Amino acid sequence: MYAPPTAAERLPATRAGILAEVVAFIACALLSNYMMSLVFWRYAGPVSLLLTLAVLTLYRRSHGAGWATLGLRRLHGRRAKWLVLPQALLTLVAFAVVVAVTTIGGPAIGLDFMREASAGVGDRWGAVAGSLPHYLLWLAIVWTAAAFGEEMFFRGYLVTRLHSAFGSHTAAAIAAVVIAALIFGAGHYYYQGPRGAIVTGGIGLAFGTMFLLFGRNLWPLILLHGTIDTLTFTALYMQWK
Repeated sequence: MYAPPTAAERLPATRAGILAEVVAFIACALLSNYMMSLVFWRYAGPVSLLLTLAVLTLYRRSHGAGWATLGLRRLHGRRAKWLVLPQALLTLVAFAVVVAVTTIGGPAIGLDFMREASAGVGDRWGAVAGSLPHYLLWLAIVWTAAAFGEEMFFRGYLVTRLHSAFGSHTAAAIAAVVIAALIFGAGHYYYQGPRGAIVTGGIGLAFGTMFLLFGRNLWPLILLHGTIDTLTFTALYMQWK
């Protein structure tokens, strides 16, 4: 079960305070991403996200809080551990539905820009094909900045804190998931273009929904996210069509 914040945590509790905190960390992520893109464009996103998470972790610790209440908690008992796999598979179904709806349904209703990936994708990941050093580097990024980093920030942090800011009713949960998904999609626009922003935004909706359905448990999402990206980069490295 989800463990609510304890009295020892000294984080902002008012709606205005929580929203100010969230905006500050989104701004931190965007600013660091922009600054690093001036130096190394391909790796600006992962590095800036890890930097933001480091600052966020220090901030939460200074206020008596950790990541357990944001979904990165210890799983007690065999049942809790074994449930991660079926939950990941259920999330995979949601992921597949979203990808199919956006990439197949989009062109079907006349959105021609949804037919092909942006050229920025090839520019960013093209060096992986046949290059073991690039492949291993991106696998390291996959399991740090992507699987852990993106799930911790966009689902664990944003969904949880926005939900707290908006209230405990169902509409608040929906708003939190939608806003976090929009930010997640927008964060991929710089190299994936509008198609990528829509697809990743849809994935953010699916993952955010599952995050809440699983009682705010990040582990199934981390496992699935890392596995999907690992398979993607393996296909790039092996040059599978």
